[in-house]
Amino acid sequence: MSSPKNKIQILPLVLNLLIPLAIGFVASLYTRPEIPGWYRQLHKPSFTPPSWLFAPVWTSLYILMGIAAYMVWKNRNNPAFKKAAWVYIAQLVFNFSWSIIFFGNHEILGALTIIVTLWVLILLNIITFAKISKTAAWLLVPYLLWVSYATALNTAIYLLNK
Repeated sequence: MSSPKNKIQILPLVLNLLIPLAIGFVASLYTRPEIPGWYRQLHKPSFTPPSWLFAPVWTSLYILMGIAAYMVWKNRNNPAFKKAAWVYIAQLVFNFSWSIIFFGNHEILGALTIIVTLWVLILLNIITFAKISKTAAWLLVPYLLWVSYATALNTAIYLLNK
C-alpha cells in the first residue's frame, strides 16, 4: 500500500517542473538573439561546445531541478524545508540573471561573478536538499557539474576577451 507521501501529485509536479523550465525559456530570450552575432564574434577556448548543445543540456537540467524541487516539496513539513526552498529560489534567481548579464548586457566579468555565486548556491542547494531527500540532492549533481564547466568556460572567455 502506498502512502500519500509516495503518491505522485500531478499538479504540484507540473508546477515544480514549469518553474525552472519557464526561467530557462525566458533566459533564452536574452541568449538566442546574441548567438549569431555577439557570441559568435567572441574569442572562445578550444573546449567550447557547439551552440546547439546548450538548449538540450539546460532543458535536461531544468527538468532534474523541477523533479528535485517536487521531491523536497512533498516533504514540506520537514523543518529544513523553508531554508531549502529559499536556497533553491536564490539559485534560480542567479541562474536567470546570468543570461541577462552575459548575453543581454555583454558583461562577461559580471556574469563570471554571478556564475561563481551560482555555483556556491547550487552546492548549498544540494546540501539543504540532502537534509530532506538524498535523491533530490543527487538530482542536482549534474547541474553542479555543468555549472562548473560553464564557470571554466566563462572564465576562459573573459580572459580571452578582456
